[in-house]
Amino acid sequence: MDDKELLALYRENGKEHYAFNLIVKAYSERLYWHIRKLVESHDDANDLLQNTFIKAWAALPEFREESRLFTWLYRIATNETLTFLKRKKIRSFLSLTDYSKQLENKIESDVYFDGDATQKALHKAILKLPNKQRVVFNLRYFDEMKYEEMSEILGTSVGALKASYHHASQKVQNSLESLL
Repeated sequence: MDDKELLALYRENGKEHYAFNLIVKAYSERLYWHIRKLVESHDDANDLLQNTFIKAWAALPEFREESRLFTWLYRIATNETLTFLKRKKIRSFLSLTDYSKQLENKIESDVYFDGDATQKALHKAILKLPNKQRVVFNLRYFDEMKYEEMSEILGTSVGALKASYHHASQKVQNSLESLL
């Protein structure tokens, strides 16, 4: 089912739960990996994914379909993740620990990460990016998302996103050159 069909089913009397389960099934994996690339923790990604769907469930009755369901869910997931990362960064600052170093250590100790040394270096380089650049880089590089879709999700102009991706790519490339 496409977004329009899912939303039509959701709006049918008595079919809200069934339709929402279909929405969760359709988008869980993509949203999980989007979040996971930003937080580097399986448990944190699962928690944020659950929060995303809780917020989506609560807001779905007011969803006006001005954007696609897909981009709306990505926006919720991205905002939840950026808020989470901001809180983590503040806590680590207050406790005098380096949060980006903690994320790097998660890559090293993650039993689910099965990449080679080059892939670990790439992920570590991406972690050094500012959060918003990291979101843009991940959406474009890993998800191969079009700038227009990213613009809907992030509420940023296509030109600004292209510039952000370019700067992020340069930083990642420079970081990889120093790591490898």
